[in-house]
Amino acid sequence: MQSRTHSIYTRPMDQSSANQSGAAGQATTTVRSATSSGGAGARRVGRLALQDGSVFTGVAFGAVGRNLAVSAEVVFNTSMTGYQEALTDPSYTGQILVMTVAQVGNYGVNPHDIESVKVQVSGFVIKDLSRLASNFRSDMALDEYLDRAGVLGLAEIDTRALTRRLRSVGVMQGVITDDPTITDAALVERARVAPSMAGQNLVPLVGCTNNQTWSETLGAWRDVTGHQGHTTTERAPRARVYKVLALDCGAKNNILRNLADRGCAIKLVPHDVSAGEIKRLFDSGEVDGLFISNGPGDPAAVEATIKTLREVLAGTPKSVPPTFGICLGHQLLGLAVGAKTFKLPFGHRGANQPVKNLLNGRVEITAQNHGFAVDPESLAGVGAEATHIHLNDGTLAGFRLKDRPVFCVQYHPEAGPGPHDSSYLFDAFIQMMKDRKPATFEVTPMATV
Repeated sequence: MQSRTHSIYTRPMDQSSANQSGAAGQATTTVRSATSSGGAGARRVGRLALQDGSVFTGVAFGAVGRNLAVSAEVVFNTSMTGYQEALTDPSYTGQILVMTVAQVGNYGVNPHDIESVKVQVSGFVIKDLSRLASNFRSDMALDEYLDRAGVLGLAEIDTRALTRRLRSVGVMQGVITDDPTITDAALVERARVAPSMAGQNLVPLVGCTNNQTWSETLGAWRDVTGHQGHTTTERAPRARVYKVLALDCGAKNNILRNLADRGCAIKLVPHDVSAGEIKRLFDSGEVDGLFISNGPGDPAAVEATIKTLREVLAGTPKSVPPTFGICLGHQLLGLAVGAKTFKLPFGHRGANQPVKNLLNGRVEITAQNHGFAVDPESLAGVGAEATHIHLNDGTLAGFRLKDRPVFCVQYHPEAGPGPHDSSYLFDAFIQMMKDRKPATFEVTPMATV
């Protein structure tokens, strides 16, 4: 099984951190200064400069005192909770994340609510950093967490004004720093010359580099997901185990947990695995289905994976493995079948995004995190069928191939964090592996599969 132990938790906690850990079931309350890593009561000024000339000044926290000056794309997320999952989401690689919720850090962090092996964001910007981290699962404060990760945070920022600017102008490059020797003008210039996210292939930075396996399930969280056949902690009986080959472009842990929870045996492979190897594994019966994960960067720049998927999908319908893609996987499959992608003005990032299933008319509230989308007009011209649309702006949120078992969605049905309205999509993938027919999203109860 792949080791995805969070690198921060491989270091021994100092005594103050150890004292934060409460007994199971008991509330743990931690009191931290806003910038404890800078010394007792210290408050160090931090700044975020945008390429349009805006400079936001606040209080630095996390990796303070190292004179960091990090340039990245500045994006915002509207989720009310789930900051630890967002911080560790590989799709945020190369981005400074702004949270719109008023207070962050109030329930601390723990070694379980992670989506990858490390903090992935380039910087973290919030309004209010809670001095109290109160939750029985918490064993570290957010400030110390980012300090250990080497990531700079910025608090006491008017995130409403910052978000309105990003919504009006579009996401842009920025620089986050606590270095007092760099002038505002110099920071703005650094932001202006920083490379755009467009054209960047960031997948090699986050995907696995060798074959691995995954077996961790949802565990106790199965109670609240409500997916078919698993409404209690007792696992429903299964007639067989389906073997899934997962192209790791930066897969979130909770996606893999959802697949494993449905009885899938998961083999993670690098994103640049060859089409010949995928076909061989499917033809020999070593795998029953293909999954393409989420990930960061510009999908059009991931040329090797697009070429591989194009070759895999080019066979006869019966020779194509049942295939499911999420987020970047959705975009890569779109490009593989001949559609085009484009960059959204400010993207969709949050846990309250409304999507309509065009096949059954149902509306789902979804979790999303992406800055690119598939052009629906180009998709229609290559024989694919739109299955889901985003109700806020009408952008494509999912499609399927009509003559073969291939479908994908632009959003995150694994809900890490977010609502569970879309967990049926994992069951639809299981159904495709069972009958090898195009997805209908009408699934057989898992107990009978």
